[in-house]
Amino acid sequence: MGFLLAKNPVMQSSVATFYRFADLSDLSDWKAQLQTRCEATGVLGTFILAPEGINATIAGPKKGINAVLNYIRMDKRFADMPHRECLAEQLVFHRLRIILRDEIVTLGNPSINPNEAVGKYVPPEEWNELINDPEVTLIDTRNNYEVELGSFQGALDPQTAEFGEWPEYVKKNLDPNQHKKIAMFCTGGIRCEKASAQLLKEGFEQVYHLQGGILNYLQNTPPEESLWEGECFVFDHRVSVTHGLKRGQCEICFGCRWPLNQEELESPKYEPGICCPRCADTLTDERRARLEERHRQVVLARFQNRQHIGQKIK
Repeated sequence: MGFLLAKNPVMQSSVATFYRFADLSDLSDWKAQLQTRCEATGVLGTFILAPEGINATIAGPKKGINAVLNYIRMDKRFADMPHRECLAEQLVFHRLRIILRDEIVTLGNPSINPNEAVGKYVPPEEWNELINDPEVTLIDTRNNYEVELGSFQGALDPQTAEFGEWPEYVKKNLDPNQHKKIAMFCTGGIRCEKASAQLLKEGFEQVYHLQGGILNYLQNTPPEESLWEGECFVFDHRVSVTHGLKRGQCEICFGCRWPLNQEELESPKYEPGICCPRCADTLTDERRARLEERHRQVVLARFQNRQHIGQKIK
């Protein structure tokens, strides 16, 4: 996880998230075309392209976002691809990255194909009723650092450090004879596509997942009706969002790359841009010096009202 701390608003931009599982063998051509169109329209963000499809979060001017989405949807494989869009009062990305991978979300099992079968999609307006069913086992399929910032009431936390650990969690903790109804959720829905496909392949019959993920729920569910607790981690410079997809209060620790909640931000061991309670006692003098210099450059860039991308510190 690598993020630039950007507390102060820089500009208002549209943020769009989308994915689609589809046969995408022409990866190099897609990468070149997306690069050209994004550069021409001022769109930044991250695309992940793989033989199984596309997964992306992009940000920029509304016209630019529309142009990029329209280009992608010109291909019949993506003609009806939905997307989620909101406004951010800040610069969400500082660069464009188009990454080629084996999977758009890494499970590590190429036999799991969401195009063959997935669980039942549950829209946000029906989600509360489902997870209040006492026969339902509710599971958060995200990673441990994401779950720590927020989750649905009563959800099980698999304690995974990465999504590739999901099959092992299922093997050790879930039984189709015991867990008759399983409801799952993740940030935008993509991990649940594969997680639900895998459960169906393992013999689970009643598998449900939140349509559009947590972001869809937070965007469409009034706070007074919500069963969500905390904030939702996102993979951009906002770090976290709350209801209405407004930016949350969380920040990223540059010492250990862990997202920090309000209590951790108020700790005497938290030093902006340097360390937090998790890593303050383990930083070497050399690493602290590099982090201090990087933070000094970030502050200077803000003072001069310019971007600071900086070199990634290992």
